[in-house]
Amino acid sequence: MGFVPGLELNRRFYDELVAPLLAARFPQLRYAAARLDFGSELLGFDTPRSTDHDWGPRVQLFLDRSEPGLAAQIVSAFSAELPPTFLDHPTRFAEDATTGLGVLSAAGDRHGVTVSELGAWFESALGFDPRRRVTDVDWLSAPTQRLAEFTGGAIFHDGLDGTLTAARERLLWYPDDVWRYVLACQWTRIAQEEHFVGRCGEVGDELGSAVITARLSRDLMRLCLLLARRYPPYSKWLGSAFARLPGIDTVAGSLRGALAASDWRQREERLCRAYEEVATRTNETGLAAPVDPTVRAFHKRPFMVLDAARFATALRAAIVNPWLRKLPPVGAVDQYVDSTDLLTGTARARAVAAAALAGSATG
Repeated sequence: MGFVPGLELNRRFYDELVAPLLAARFPQLRYAAARLDFGSELLGFDTPRSTDHDWGPRVQLFLDRSEPGLAAQIVSAFSAELPPTFLDHPTRFAEDATTGLGVLSAAGDRHGVTVSELGAWFESALGFDPRRRVTDVDWLSAPTQRLAEFTGGAIFHDGLDGTLTAARERLLWYPDDVWRYVLACQWTRIAQEEHFVGRCGEVGDELGSAVITARLSRDLMRLCLLLARRYPPYSKWLGSAFARLPGIDTVAGSLRGALAASDWRQREERLCRAYEEVATRTNETGLAAPVDPTVRAFHKRPFMVLDAARFATALRAAIVNPWLRKLPPVGAVDQYVDSTDLLTGTARARAVAAAALAGSATG
């Protein structure tokens, strides 16, 4: 059969195989079933290319209490009773000797049904349990890729009195003050480099100017996603997520032009078009007092900029929470950390965020 998107495959896997087996073998089991862990399918970006690793019939089962013996029984039951294939895909995974990644294989030694205690999984995946109060530190310590996966995946069954569903709904988007702070920090990043495009070009460093343009384009793309209440995914899918935003063609065209330009004046002109559009979108959120969205000269130098710090200032002034308002302008952890190994390590990400936020455990 043709390509079936991963979440659809997983839903059918649960409905047609996993749920019936659980009903027959563990009829009194209270559990939730979902796909909320990782993978391009959770963001709706998987294609036939995705099927070559860590993709296939998979379901996460969550229990409301830790019962290692029961979890082992459930895993063993699926090992014994799952058929070898489902919708023409093997139901087992093997480890690729070269990459260490899981690949579908009829000779694989593990299946795609995992069992976890819900609270323990939350702590491992997010660093906090969203069934309890979610603090500002929790929000700012969670990489947006992780939040995008958790809120973008699918819940197939919630037999834990709806607690998994409610927990996910709590994380659909930032509280308004956290949102203001994150947006202010994103505008601050732009403010710190927007004049570098011209300064590099002025001294003949067109390569440096182009690199700064690429950095600013990435920051503007992330900013557009944040303004649209979308958690920016990591670099592989950033452009795809950005392209799906409604009414984004004008900004996208300006950024493409800036990146394709051969000299700094063209880059600056096209970036300025993007700045004004994104500035207008910021005003339209109503999160802060409106700011003039037109570009202007950078002090007495011959470079045109938005003076993006004006938007950061307005957003910070609108923050009600005094703890957030006094934080340094660093933002959420992946606004200042660009290491995959750090961002995919929950404890490491939280430790770095705590240090960046002056070590405060309040908020």
